[in-house]
Amino acid sequence: MNGLCRLLSPRILGFRNSLKRPGTQMRKRALIMAALGIAFWGMMFLLATRVLIYFQSTEVIGDILAHHLLAMVLLTFFSLLIFSNIITALSNLYLSADLELCHSSPTHLDEVFLSRCVYTGIDSSWMVIVFGLPVMMAYAYVYRPGMEYYLHLFLMGLPLAMIATGIGVLFTMMMVSIFPAQRTRDILMILMVFLIAGLYILFRFLRPERLADPEAFFSVMHYISALKAPDSPYLPTHWATENLWSSLTNSAGKEQLFRTGLMWSTAMALVFINVWVSEAVYFSGFSKSQEAKRRRGGRKLLDRFIRILRRPLGTELGSILDKDVRIFFRDNTQWSQLLLLVALVVVYLYNFSVLPLERSPVRLEFLQNEIAFLNMGLAGFVLAAVSVRFIFPAVSSEGGAFWIIRSSPISMKRFLWSKFALYIVPMVLLGETLIVVTNYLLDVTPFMMILSTITMSMAVFGIVGMAIGFGALYPNFKYENISQVATGFGGLMYMIFAALLMAVIIILEAGPVYIIFMAGVRGKAVSLAHWAYIVPSFLAVLAVCFFAFYKPLKMGLKFLTRFEA
Repeated sequence: MNGLCRLLSPRILGFRNSLKRPGTQMRKRALIMAALGIAFWGMMFLLATRVLIYFQSTEVIGDILAHHLLAMVLLTFFSLLIFSNIITALSNLYLSADLELCHSSPTHLDEVFLSRCVYTGIDSSWMVIVFGLPVMMAYAYVYRPGMEYYLHLFLMGLPLAMIATGIGVLFTMMMVSIFPAQRTRDILMILMVFLIAGLYILFRFLRPERLADPEAFFSVMHYISALKAPDSPYLPTHWATENLWSSLTNSAGKEQLFRTGLMWSTAMALVFINVWVSEAVYFSGFSKSQEAKRRRGGRKLLDRFIRILRRPLGTELGSILDKDVRIFFRDNTQWSQLLLLVALVVVYLYNFSVLPLERSPVRLEFLQNEIAFLNMGLAGFVLAAVSVRFIFPAVSSEGGAFWIIRSSPISMKRFLWSKFALYIVPMVLLGETLIVVTNYLLDVTPFMMILSTITMSMAVFGIVGMAIGFGALYPNFKYENISQVATGFGGLMYMIFAALLMAVIIILEAGPVYIIFMAGVRGKAVSLAHWAYIVPSFLAVLAVCFFAFYKPLKMGLKFLTRFEA
């Protein structure tokens, strides 16, 4: 245990020192992050509370819905924990830079392994637990249970996270014993992306919104049977759900103690099983992880694609674009996420194809064009979410080799322009696809089709420009995983300003669009006074998009020019 405590102490000491000696900039960031976190917590709590209050107001099936919602939430969190633990265990157990020092120390192998398991559990679980707490507190607010509920929340939540960690670590060790760690990471990422994309599309095509419409079913019994969520008494989430529900409804019994014992005994059993398995396969898997990755051939198609891209850009910009495209497709963790993007687009478009517009009391023509107008803001937010994952880390992706860019004859301005040129065309295509296809499904007027396509093309320039600019303002060249860059302070600020950009565009265009649309409906011409309001509003949209595109790039260029890696 002494060796285990020593191995855990650097993380604890580092966290304590970061709290003791924060700079002025760090304090500001911490306050902003805390305020945004509290606001997000509050929104999740209010949303969950309103849903549960609505369920309670529904006779017969209200408690059934709340019970199944709790089961689905816990099952979803448990699945996310397992996925997260698999990926994190691969990094912490086999690919971390400090593992060579740990294994060369006199500390026993079991202590090194257990310390890495603790790191894996903390790194993988804290975010899911933190964002799950508002939902659990919403149940407490609505049902008003006693202290027993909070006790069971701890007694069942901690072993549930331990079980997810144990399963993730055990699966990772088995995979690394078959494949090298580097190849295992690639295989796991591709399999997980396929699985998540498939489950996402399948869940949406099941149309769960029908459960909110009992008229869609033939009978009450048919409807209640449709509410049954997939569950099994052998799942840890089932034990947690039943214990928490018993506490919420004040129906405690001896079964609670039995289920608590099942949960903790399963968690501890997985700890011992992992230790025993690690003695047989862990160190040999770590040794294989030090092998170099084999270079894969068959890049003729990629070479042709890059040559086509380089022709209009010249030598300097073309060279940077060549490098970025090759790095993107060599890293499976990057290009495989395009599958998730495809799943997102498919479900996004499918949602508009099944909207029950004909059942709305609002006139169909008004509703179609109103949804199309608001869809610009939603599509812009989707593009911002894509940009924060793929475009915001574009500058940071240079990593420790950024000094090569600094010492090369390529200026920082041309460097940022090359990043912008790489992403602007696919982002415009994605944005216009979302807008044009959804407008076609909604059968909007020609005016709304033209307006939304032009507005989205201007907004995309602002969204991509802000992503490159904020990425240059908040670079992280010392990352361990490129996906971590987007989750930092800079990525959060970018998402906030991107959302503000789309909100400003919607507000500026709302009045002029309403005037022109109503004039078309009534068959009247737009008056000169109205044009005096419409034209400046559209020019203001153009100015806002140009400012969102130009200003962040200028600020990022200024920061990178003075930056010392």
